[in-house]
Amino acid sequence: MVRIKTCSYCGPPGPELDTPGVVVLKQASVSDHILWWWTEIPIADTQWLAPSFCPITPRTGIRSRQPYMRGIKFKKEGGFIGACFKKYCGRGRRCAINKETGAAECLCLERCHPSFVPVCGSDGRFYENHCELHRASCLQNKKIYIVHSKDCFFKGDTCTMAEYNRLKNMLLDLQSKHSSQQGGARENGMAHRRHLVQEMFKYFDVNGDGHLDSSELAQISMQDHLENDLLECTLQDLLKYDDYNSDGHLTLLELYTAFQVVQLSLPEEQKSSVSTVTVGLSTVLLCGIQGTLRPPVIWKRNGIVLNFLDLEDINDFGDDGSLYITKVTTIHMGNYTCHAYGYEDLYQTHILQVNVPPVIIVYPETQAQEPGVSASLKCHADGIPIPKISWLKNGMDILPKLSKQISLIANGSELHISSVRYEDTGAYTCIAKNEVGVDEDISSLFVEDSARKTLANILWREEGLSVGNMFYIFSDDGVTILQPNECEIQRQIKPTERIMASYEEMCPKGEGDSVQLCDWASAVNVRDKYIYVSQPIQNRVLIIDTQAQKVVQVVETDPIPVKLHYDKSHDQVWVLSWGDSNKTHPTLQMISQASGGEEHQITHSPFERVDDFFIPSTNLIITHVRFGFIFLRSELAVHKIDLETVARIKTIGLKNYSCVPVSMAYTHLGGYYFVQCHGKNISSSQPQVIIDSVTDAVIGYNSVVTGTPYISPDGRFVVSADEHTGIIRVQTITFQGTLQLTLELQTSLHISSVAFHPSFTEANQYYIYASSQSQTDLLFVELSTGRMEVLKNLKDPIQPDNWPWNNNNRVVINSGMFGQHMLTPSKDSLFVLNGKQNTLHCEVSDVKRGNTVVWVGEV
Repeated sequence: MVRIKTCSYCGPPGPELDTPGVVVLKQASVSDHILWWWTEIPIADTQWLAPSFCPITPRTGIRSRQPYMRGIKFKKEGGFIGACFKKYCGRGRRCAINKETGAAECLCLERCHPSFVPVCGSDGRFYENHCELHRASCLQNKKIYIVHSKDCFFKGDTCTMAEYNRLKNMLLDLQSKHSSQQGGARENGMAHRRHLVQEMFKYFDVNGDGHLDSSELAQISMQDHLENDLLECTLQDLLKYDDYNSDGHLTLLELYTAFQVVQLSLPEEQKSSVSTVTVGLSTVLLCGIQGTLRPPVIWKRNGIVLNFLDLEDINDFGDDGSLYITKVTTIHMGNYTCHAYGYEDLYQTHILQVNVPPVIIVYPETQAQEPGVSASLKCHADGIPIPKISWLKNGMDILPKLSKQISLIANGSELHISSVRYEDTGAYTCIAKNEVGVDEDISSLFVEDSARKTLANILWREEGLSVGNMFYIFSDDGVTILQPNECEIQRQIKPTERIMASYEEMCPKGEGDSVQLCDWASAVNVRDKYIYVSQPIQNRVLIIDTQAQKVVQVVETDPIPVKLHYDKSHDQVWVLSWGDSNKTHPTLQMISQASGGEEHQITHSPFERVDDFFIPSTNLIITHVRFGFIFLRSELAVHKIDLETVARIKTIGLKNYSCVPVSMAYTHLGGYYFVQCHGKNISSSQPQVIIDSVTDAVIGYNSVVTGTPYISPDGRFVVSADEHTGIIRVQTITFQGTLQLTLELQTSLHISSVAFHPSFTEANQYYIYASSQSQTDLLFVELSTGRMEVLKNLKDPIQPDNWPWNNNNRVVINSGMFGQHMLTPSKDSLFVLNGKQNTLHCEVSDVKRGNTVVWVGEV
């Protein structure tokens, strides 16, 4: 016996050795249990035992401390082998005496003790225990150290979803074969799958604790030699993909979910649900999919997954799978679907309707009439649902007084008095009411013999007729200001008239020109106070004061300004210039504080190569517009911009639809953008593309609808006119955000322009007028009934070659929300139409190329 050192243990006694060697007490921690065992090490492997070696004293809970082993004992024949005692070989190696030289050598261990305490190696592999790792390091002659991570169990990101599904199918097949060998009953469908997964779980659960951890999965993988069979995935990838609560274990229910055994249900009556919320409030949509350990809920809008988008207004998903929408607006209306992850076939549809309290406007606010003439008081109301209109006179209900003399027209939106009397003087209150609110406004009527002497008459007649309610027509001969009721030219601003500020002529005569003519491209109305109009040849914008009916300022622009747009939300006029006649250097500029009276300056936007731009219009409900879009030359995308900061926010690609954007339209009902596209063949028609403004995602083609889209002022009607085929398609957007095709009209017209006008017989309905690029006819369509008429012989339009600025070589302009006249030019004259009677009202001759027209309402 050789005594190396005395140590005391409170553990089991060691065995006696019958051969030369060492007995050592080993310790390991497995599944939170401490295991102790004795192991025998050959004498040749004891080189690591230094004289000071003494294992840590284990604590087993036994109070008495008996000296079960007084040190580590050796038996030896022929004396102690001193050469190996002094040589250190390191882990995974052993010391051996070379028989020929007698020298001590380090050799790799032939085997390790068969214990299973898996560790991760720095080579990306896992080993059954520490010894196997160090032995592999020795055999491969490279340093492999322990990594305190489970990354080696998962093999990085090489296990794709497709490979992972192959892994699960393979495991099911193996389990199915094993079950058939065991003589198990063959079942079909979900019950058979459930049985296979249940048996698989029992087999994988080595320690029988009802949980699968990484060590158990690794042990099964090595035991059944699955490493090479599973290709890029391992059994540990079950934890990576299907440990839903991320606790590091798999339960039977989680394994059921991994193999799509979870049985989900949705009551029949809950498959479709309608929710109604008032604008400005918040709402919660609850998913009705039920089932034990239901996978995460996936929400979609128009087919776009919402869960992974960073949205301002849809920004939280509850633990119960709820969808939260804050500060609901009309763009949020529409269909939302929910389903459990991996169970797309079982889904619930939520139809969200957004109600809006009424908003009204009356016309006129004040009027004075003499006895015996007729008078009309009009009230336009928007809201969801459509508001009902009623009238009060001096606070009393008007209904009992209705007669042949006093009548309500167009569902009450017009109060008509056929022959006014003195007692008709009063304040008439229009009240609009729906389920969520009420709004009202007053229209006053004065009936007096000396009407011209009253203040009301002065305000209405002299200012209303002489300054407001006029068409401004920009032609070769200057500016014609036309009062449509009497077809009376109120004022003619000649090309030679001087500009107030600079005293230069309005339309300077060019070199070599024998006749002094004006050239115009685009004009916009700025709050009925100013008109901004572009002169592309002079590279400038003129500002006309509608009160003075004079040009008051000149704003120099980049060369050839061809398109103006007034952004009412930010009070700025946007100017698109071509740079030259070939559009090689286009720019986009802005004039801020457009309605102010100070000297206006123009600034450049940061965008280059701009081919066109689009900014939505406001209406009674949508009073503020935040975003616009720009199109770049020949690019398959639209770029969203913030109108306040004039910064690009994002790019929405249209490459998948081979769509080069040409024009856009927008409705706040459902938040749809309609994009007219040109493909590779510009002469052919291509379906429109729809973008959802909530997600800024393309949701697909607008069915087979082609052509230029136009939106009615209330956002309820989309009219698309195809200039190639002549087809006009009318779509309606319901108050639940769904798009429906209601009319399809085949015409022989090559559409130039489309204008909406409120119906004179039905509230919240519209007529449309469509002009032709090449013919003399004007098309009239009543959208509520589909009734179509053609107004013929309105003379030839301007030739497209003589109107290079856009494709609208014959515009159609209405006279505002309450007017009854339309205006359209021919190449040599103007035609004023009576929209109420749908007839020609008058022709104004000798107005050449008057294709730039603006309506100015009451000031």
